[in-house]
Order: sequence, then C-alpha cells, then structure tokens
Amino acid sequence: MENIVLLKFITKQFFVSLIIFIGLTSCQKVINIDLNSAAPQMVIEGNITDQPGPYAVYLSQTVNFSETNVFPPVTGANVIISDNLGNTEMLTESSSGKYVTSVLHGTPGRTYSLSVTANGKTYTASSTMPNPVNIDTLVNKKEGFGHEMSWSARFLDPAGKDNYYALFLKINNVIQSNFSSTDDHLRDGDTIDMRIPIPRDLTLKSGDSVNVILESIDQNVREYFRLLRQLNRNGIQSAPPANPVNNLTGGALGYFSAHADRKKILVIP
Repeated sequence: MENIVLLKFITKQFFVSLIIFIGLTSCQKVINIDLNSAAPQMVIEGNITDQPGPYAVYLSQTVNFSETNVFPPVTGANVIISDNLGNTEMLTESSSGKYVTSVLHGTPGRTYSLSVTANGKTYTASSTMPNPVNIDTLVNKKEGFGHEMSWSARFLDPAGKDNYYALFLKINNVIQSNFSSTDDHLRDGDTIDMRIPIPRDLTLKSGDSVNVILESIDQNVREYFRLLRQLNRNGIQSAPPANPVNNLTGGALGYFSAHADRKKILVIP
C-alpha cells in the first residue's frame, strides 16, 4: 500500500501540533514560537507485502508550516532491504525519492530489515510479516442515531496469538486517505467486524467499485497507525506530547511495514 498522501499530511500536522503543545505547556517563561525555524526531518515510508512486487520505499523531508504540503524528495540515498534468511537487495531509485525492489518477494513469517543512508545519516527499521487473514464478507448495516448506512469487513481472527490489522480503501482505483486499525485484544479467536473507513464527504454512486484491503500488520506498525488516527481525529488542539511511536531509528518520521494483504471488492448496488 502506498499511504503516502495521508502520512505526509499528518506528519506535517503533527509537527506543527508538537511545537504548539510545547509552547502551551512551557508556562515558566515566554516562548516565541517561530513556525518557520524547524530543521527538516527525514520521512521514510516503506512497505513490503506478500503480494507480488516491486515494493517501494519513499524518502522525503518535512517542510515548514508556511510552505505547501509538497515534501521534497530525498535523492541519491542508499536503501537496502534484507530478511532474516540472509536475502538482501539494494533498491533502485526509479524516480526522485522513490526506491524500488526488483527480485525480493515478501513471505509471511519472515522479519524484514530496512537500512537507509542519506545525507550522512543512517536510519534502520525492522518488521515481521504476519500470516494473512481473509475477509469473509462485507457487511452492510445501519447504525448510530440517524441509522446511517455503514459497511464493515467481517473476518475470523486466528486464535491463540496477538493479531493487528489495518484497513485501507481504493475507490474506483484511487487510494483514499481514510484508514482504520485495530487488534484482537479481548476478541482473540472471535469474528471481528471492522468498520470500513469510507470518507464522509465522498458520495458513492451505483456501480462504484470499492477495493477493501485488510492488512495483517505487526504490533509496532499498529501502534503507529493508532496514534496517527488519534492525531487526525483530534486535530492540533490535542496532539500527543511526543512523536508517534514508530519502528525507525535515527530520528526519522514515518514507518516501515511488512504486512500480508487480503482484498475484497465491493460494488455499490
């Protein structure tokens, strides 16, 4: 999944929120907040799945608050992905800031490591790919005070282990910024109905195609998505007082995820 638009928007929103939070909570002296003085930070967004590649790692840098949401790409980096069986591949920069694999194939159960060297710094991450979980059915139901129609992805959680999930959408082959994530805490081995995050401002028409993607993710990626979702919901007035937890070392923003995908297509009647 290329969840790039969403993550770049929230990354910038969070960075500004953190500055405001620090200013509001530092009550012992006057602080002049200069939103344009922050040094750029590396943003790494990488995914490897159990579906056929190529897989991509995107490198960019944050921008100041007054600038447009166009994150400049980081070019000329050294990007390597390896697994715990000794398979290693150096990625090729196919376009500015986009680094792709050519032979690597994601396999559930393996742990994948990412190494990025750029601008004299090295960033690393690792992620273990869980086994896939199939979507059994897509459920249409009414809920809430207004009895609004909503859709859920229903699936059976594998019993006896901790499982973590994320749900993304492509509508008419266009990736959507909305997403959701959950886990099986208190629901181990149960049938789970996970609400499909269809954007409220989107009007679906009869015949529209909605591709529902269920990602089986690891715990670190789930925590990162959970905090991103919280930030996106609460806005800058209630941002958390620290960077969202991620699995990257070296101070980079973003995440690296090895996950298993299963999809189901919903055609609007």
